[in-house]
Amino acid sequence: MAYGNKKKDEKAKVTSCDLCQYYIYDDETDSYFCSINLDEDEMARFLSTSNYACPYFVMYDEYKIVRRQN
Repeated sequence: MAYGNKKKDEKAKVTSCDLCQYYIYDDETDSYFCSINLDEDEMARFLSTSNYACPYFVMYDEYKIVRRQN
């Protein structure tokens, strides 16, 4: 996704962590977490708004490797 090429009047895309490839399950803590290390400003924006458009969001696609092999 290219975030710098958006039109000015286009709304920012709201992302869901549940669909992101960086949202990983940890067996030890029995919980999910984001594996991207956000800096302090990014974390503050993420926690302060419900419609944060994460610049690191990548849709999880479990069949991506299979398509490359064919």
